[in-house]
Amino acid sequence: MCYIKVVSKMSKTGVLWDARYLDHITGPGHPERPERLKALGRVLNEKPVGKKVVSLQPRPATLEEIALVHDFEYVRKIEKTAGLDVQLDPDTSTSPGTWEAARLAVGGILNAVDAVFEGKVQNAFAFVRPPGHHAEKARAMGFCLFNNVAIAAEYAIRTKNCRRVLVMDFDVHHGNGTQWAFYDRSDVFYISTHRYPFYPGTGSRLEEGEGKGKGYTLNVTFPGGEGDHEYLKSFDDVISPAMRDYRPDFVLVSAGFDAHRLDPLGGMNVTADGFGRMSEAILRVAKKSCGGKAVFVLEGGYSLEGLADSAEACLQIMSLQG
Repeated sequence: MCYIKVVSKMSKTGVLWDARYLDHITGPGHPERPERLKALGRVLNEKPVGKKVVSLQPRPATLEEIALVHDFEYVRKIEKTAGLDVQLDPDTSTSPGTWEAARLAVGGILNAVDAVFEGKVQNAFAFVRPPGHHAEKARAMGFCLFNNVAIAAEYAIRTKNCRRVLVMDFDVHHGNGTQWAFYDRSDVFYISTHRYPFYPGTGSRLEEGEGKGKGYTLNVTFPGGEGDHEYLKSFDDVISPAMRDYRPDFVLVSAGFDAHRLDPLGGMNVTADGFGRMSEAILRVAKKSCGGKAVFVLEGGYSLEGLADSAEACLQIMSLQG
């Protein structure tokens, strides 16, 4: 089962979507539900932008690849949940299909990184589940098991000779797991826009990195209710200049759409157009600094309408950039 029916060989934007991500079952009433991926599948199948993209395929990540940022014992702990319903924290659980879906999420993103660096596509969007940016070195939390973007950043550094990787996270929640993974390093610059104070409680503007990483964490916080104007002003005034100054070799985006005005959890007022314009600003830096090499990775976004419209807006910008 695949919702990408038609692709253009001339396109330079890749999209990764796989029905096996639906096998991560979170239970009745859980906001991070399989219907999110079905909504994105409809975008790819029914909207014009779906005809402009190249379909990418996932693969299961190896345990060693997942352990690029996670303790190996923790990876084994999650592996042992295969085929089982296990509650990992109040918000995060596994189902019988979760282990395979989680491995395919990581491996799919690594395939997207490979496709970009091999020149098969200019940029890519990985629509995966479970999400990742809250997952810490040895802890699942906030709907996240493995930190997909952090693993991809480390993978790019180790296998693509990247010296500087930019991670831009515009999910409404702070990506604590990604921040802590690189907090004392300068080869990954983590930038986050998020509501604060808010779950998970991290992401103060005072958190700027430590040691060699001092100055390579940038948290741009909002108290709640902000929309396109405030977000785009933060890009103009702070984020875009910081991204340009860093001159990344590769760009990763934790693309969470729960700051959308319709989202039931975020309490913000960003529109689909706002997400598209943020993506445009990110890709503009990527094009100038690293030939446009960028991979977007799905994080949050729990209004099906807001998620679908925002992802479509981002894909439209990505396809134009490619």
